[in-house]
Amino acid sequence: MKRRPVRRLSPGLAPGITPALALALCALLSGALPAHAEGHSGSISGDSDSYGTKASYEPGQNPRTYQAVPRGFEPVFTENVSRHGSRAATDSEDGDLVLKLWDQAASEGQLTRVGKEFGPQVRALLSAMAKVGYGNLSGRGRQEIQDTAVRMEKRLPGLFAHIAKDGEPIDVVSSGQGRAVDSAGEFATALTEADPALKPLIGPARADEDLLYFHKAAGGAAYRDYIDNDKRLADTLKSVTDQPATHRAAVNVLKKIFKPAFVARISAGEFSDIGSDVDAAEAVYNLYGIAPAMSEESPGGRGWHMERYIAPRDAAWFGYLSDAEDFYEKGPGFADSDITYKMAGVLLDDFFKKAEARRDGTSDLGAELRFTHAEEIIPLAALMGLPGSTKPVTAQRPYTYADNPWRGASVAPMAANIQWDVFRKGHTYLVRMLYNEKETAFKQGCRPVAKGSTFYELNELERCFGRTHPTS
Repeated sequence: MKRRPVRRLSPGLAPGITPALALALCALLSGALPAHAEGHSGSISGDSDSYGTKASYEPGQNPRTYQAVPRGFEPVFTENVSRHGSRAATDSEDGDLVLKLWDQAASEGQLTRVGKEFGPQVRALLSAMAKVGYGNLSGRGRQEIQDTAVRMEKRLPGLFAHIAKDGEPIDVVSSGQGRAVDSAGEFATALTEADPALKPLIGPARADEDLLYFHKAAGGAAYRDYIDNDKRLADTLKSVTDQPATHRAAVNVLKKIFKPAFVARISAGEFSDIGSDVDAAEAVYNLYGIAPAMSEESPGGRGWHMERYIAPRDAAWFGYLSDAEDFYEKGPGFADSDITYKMAGVLLDDFFKKAEARRDGTSDLGAELRFTHAEEIIPLAALMGLPGSTKPVTAQRPYTYADNPWRGASVAPMAANIQWDVFRKGHTYLVRMLYNEKETAFKQGCRPVAKGSTFYELNELERCFGRTHPTS
């Protein structure tokens, strides 16, 4: 979650928030949290929603339960887009902020028993992230990507055997950003270790910012203006964050580390040059959120145990705030606007172009492997109508956990991926989609080859998504 300035609450309403919206928020947010949120250490178990898009990756389905490929069809092509694997935090800002407060409290004897262990733990975590490189793949992230590659090869042994036999090239492309470039390299290496015959077929990885970093490229100009200048967005995010529940959760978090008198001084603004109570609690939450990604770099690989410093309910609240920000800035957003996901059309178009080229005989690619970021996966999921990303909101009924299925941990965890497998029988081409390695139906209105099937004719998907079928 990006840190946004959060002013202390006053009896009045935030600018731009009507009394009706305030009442709606109070009613809806009372049910915002999941029923439970368990603490975690090095691994993810139970309810991972509190981690948002920092959640570590787990495949969504056992491949033994996949539907059988319709009789007579053989795999001829596969393509994917994957988020990079788990990584270190992008900078030391959170650790630096909270350590300034911790050092001050330590000098005054204002730490709790658990809080005394917090500072050394944070310093060790920061040291580990600096060694990995801020923003770079962690050991866990590399393993996530490698495992995804191995599972792809095992799912489609006939395809990769055919690729090797016929010498079909495998194209690897990334956003050009470090962790995406490294993820592409890890995937390609793992694929060739699983099947050495593929090694000469994987060309040098290339970068395509317009395709896989579109939120920062020329095609994202209108989107960036929305993020920077849209008043409705700013007012909505402020209304979600700047409320008593956030300050209560912040105080709860800080009281685990600092004695009550010191927490009261933080809340009163005595350390405003360092940060507010919400700033400090967000910093603790963000360290909690990134810790599982750095589990392999922890002492003995046993995890950092940052859950000791934030109660499950408070982690869930800050996780909700993080999800709300991602929902409005990258996801389904407002029902009357497609600004957050329209730009993902360039990536969806590329999926179709690669599959169509294979069908039309204008390409001999055996696989197209793409590596990108949450800022691309989340809008693509919304554009495609993938599970959890189908429900935008109105200003009067904002995003809450109570009545919206969107969760960052399932929509775009670390190493999230979308894959299309293409199968052929004669002149008929079928497509199966996997979303985080789970068989997933295409959006409503697309007709599968049979009721309940996860296989769709390519020309049906062209119809469903409004593409013109090329003429021969």
